[in-house]
Amino acid sequence: MTDRTRRPTIAVIGAGFSGSLVALHLLAAGPAAPRILLVERARGFGKGVAYSTRHGAHLLNVRAGNMSAFPDQPGHFLDWLRGRNETADPAGFVARATYGQYLQDMLSQAATGSDAVGRLVLVADDAVGLMPAAGGGFLLTTDVGRTYEVDGAVLAVGNFPPDPPPGVDKALLDTFRFQSDPWAPGALSRIGEKDGVLLLGTSLTMVDVALSLADQGHVGPILALSRRGLLPRRHGPAGHPATPQAAPAISPSLAGSLHAVRAAVRAAMAEGRSWHGVIDSLRAATGPYWHALPVEARARFLRHLRPWWDVHRHRLAPPVDERLRAMMAQGRLRVIAGKLEWLRAGEIGELSLRLRRRGQTAAEELTVQHAVNCVGPGGDIAGTRDPLLRGLLDAGLVRPDPLRLGLDTDRDARLKNAEGQVVSGLYAMGPIMRGTLWEITAVPDIRVQAQKLAHSILAAR
Repeated sequence: MTDRTRRPTIAVIGAGFSGSLVALHLLAAGPAAPRILLVERARGFGKGVAYSTRHGAHLLNVRAGNMSAFPDQPGHFLDWLRGRNETADPAGFVARATYGQYLQDMLSQAATGSDAVGRLVLVADDAVGLMPAAGGGFLLTTDVGRTYEVDGAVLAVGNFPPDPPPGVDKALLDTFRFQSDPWAPGALSRIGEKDGVLLLGTSLTMVDVALSLADQGHVGPILALSRRGLLPRRHGPAGHPATPQAAPAISPSLAGSLHAVRAAVRAAMAEGRSWHGVIDSLRAATGPYWHALPVEARARFLRHLRPWWDVHRHRLAPPVDERLRAMMAQGRLRVIAGKLEWLRAGEIGELSLRLRRRGQTAAEELTVQHAVNCVGPGGDIAGTRDPLLRGLLDAGLVRPDPLRLGLDTDRDARLKNAEGQVVSGLYAMGPIMRGTLWEITAVPDIRVQAQKLAHSILAAR
């Protein structure tokens, strides 16, 4: 089956936040907008992984006042909350499930509005193939066998599944004792209320899993393990500082920039201000700085500084931090800095593990009933089994970025093929652009990039 109209057609593959925002910005062009196929199969249009959660304890990590989907309408999300007679506190942290409803409402309005008829088509299916068409453009194939002729496509496939942590016996990966993907439906459902649980990783994913376990009545011991044992920091007080802080003068060298940021933090704290404003002031400069860094310097950042940057940049809502600290104070959650030497099947109903604490020479052997991979999203697509990405890789239409953080693109989000050449009409959006932009996982960053990409697509027609 082919699908072709005289109006140019753009396929947006993935209807999480990134894909949905690109579609909405394209539709905002009115009569000049292309016809849009928004393709999503898994979690519902507009939600994606982050906002599909049903746990009320999973809160946004950004204050509501900065969560508008549109950079030129800063009060849009707050107005939506007021329209539902919900609390619209700009300094508050809203449940992620509520934000998912916000995105779905916008898509629903865009799909059913009188001026959107025929311009937005929701395709509830899995995109499994995307190949160049003989007459130009691309042929998009879906899982049920339909084929669509499109003039261009945006890959907004979100985060890749987590990579298996080092030390985990491969024989465990397909068993219910080891959850490879904590976001898979029912991933935690077979964990008993008194079972011991190992969480591999101590970042935001670990926090979500720990609170999810608590909310489902789990009272057994939880051990969270990572090399440095770092936990995400807590957001500062609302409205502090009262005015935005000027960014420190970062230098072209990684060491010089680290020195400048640390000096700015010390100066801020000496003046009675917190470090939060210093880190926030870097948002606008981070993308250009990352782009200007040589690949070798980016690799050093990933090896040595990324864990520290992540815990200060991607912070916890105060209510979430309080619950996490309470679990630790009660002894229900232990956080250890160390290395997992191995994890394998033990006695019936158990997993055995050996870890070595950071700075120690002696190893410890423990048993748990379950383990959950909380290391965060994967990045290297070289071994992907996703049929869409696998096909694009094998055809040489896309390639991994040099640091294996996602797909290789230019700064205008145009994908590069195996030879490093831009592929006309093929774009990326969202976390898969991490190698190019670095900061492209939070709403304030994605919404700006979505608007820029929509403008680029319209300008290229």
